[in-house]
Amino acid sequence: MFRRKFLSFMPVTLATSLLLPKHLMAGGADDKMQSALKYNSRAYWVATMVKIADPVLNNLSQGTLRQNMPIELNPNNKEDRAKTTHLEAFGRLMAGIAPWLNLGADDTEEGKLRAKYIKLTHKCLSVATDPKSPDFMVFTGGSYDQALVDTAFLAHGLLRGRKQLWDPLANEVKQNIITALKSAKKIMPGYNNWLLFMAMVEAFLVEVGADGDLIRIDLAVKKHIEWYKGDGIYGDGENFHFDYYNSFVIHPMLLQVVEILVKHKVQNDAFYKLILSRAVRYAAIEERLISPEGTFPAIGRSLTYRFGAMQCLSMVALMKQLPEMIKPAQVRSALSLVISNMIEPTGTFDKNGWLQIGFAGHQPDMAENYISTGSLYLCSVGLLPLGLPETDSFWVDAPADWTSKKAWSGVNIPTDHSI
Repeated sequence: MFRRKFLSFMPVTLATSLLLPKHLMAGGADDKMQSALKYNSRAYWVATMVKIADPVLNNLSQGTLRQNMPIELNPNNKEDRAKTTHLEAFGRLMAGIAPWLNLGADDTEEGKLRAKYIKLTHKCLSVATDPKSPDFMVFTGGSYDQALVDTAFLAHGLLRGRKQLWDPLANEVKQNIITALKSAKKIMPGYNNWLLFMAMVEAFLVEVGADGDLIRIDLAVKKHIEWYKGDGIYGDGENFHFDYYNSFVIHPMLLQVVEILVKHKVQNDAFYKLILSRAVRYAAIEERLISPEGTFPAIGRSLTYRFGAMQCLSMVALMKQLPEMIKPAQVRSALSLVISNMIEPTGTFDKNGWLQIGFAGHQPDMAENYISTGSLYLCSVGLLPLGLPETDSFWVDAPADWTSKKAWSGVNIPTDHSI
């Protein structure tokens, strides 16, 4: 059913038609319904993930990422992103794909596919952190402060997939990773969401017994508590920004590092529950932002991360912490339409399968100066629910309408309340 040599080169729509359960392709529904059902499946999500991941992992595992990955920028951008874009692609992809890989191999077709990608990822981790490799990545500071951001995303992925992505590694590879992560310590973060990048690196080092600094983590957490604006929303620094950075960075990383603080008895369970409750509220807001047509407002910076903007909702679904009024199937149905709306447009990928700058297609003028090809792979964090087993209700329950679709259809839905 899952044949990687085909998936790597097929359009997602064609690959999905081969992967879908037969009952979803049966006749009797109109074309629009058939299309919605086609996208509303685990098979489509897996095919999408494979299409996104293949160019990065295949090239990096062979030491040809730097050689073959294009570096696209906004046409008006004159900055040099060549030193950091490769770590962006790999680190961000790891943050998204890790929960799926962490399910491990099994005898199912998908389990066999995971086995291949786990092995491929192990090779990539070795190549990326080996100073002798042609694809050794820039983790240090100097004029490349961006390296801190994506060192943190790589650490986030290793924590999310520790059982499969860290524990089985050879000691030499583990030491190379630790050395690489420690080299990012020299980068001074800004007093905004960047404090959480610093904290994430330290949290990983604490977790693996590599002399992580709990004080740095505690500083990042306390500043974000200070910057909380209410109703599940943090400021990015002292100021409120109308964008998706609460989802791109703040809730996912804050929750992860607080979990580690609790584990090491620097914080308590009550504090973790507070941070979780705020993330759950923000996830509920994100679910309501998805329109009946499977779109969400194009507001704020970094929109070219596409459905990575829905990471908080995806994460809360993965954690099985959705509010009672939000059923897993409605999240799957909503996100499936969002993902297809952002993956299917012409120009999303170039002729060699690399992501191109855009929100819904190829829109290079939408990129800020810090955006390059590698940056775009943060879209993968919108696929976090793939870390739920294929037997989970998220995947097996019948398609369901989400909140906005219900509301605009005249369904009598409950009131919404702030926290």
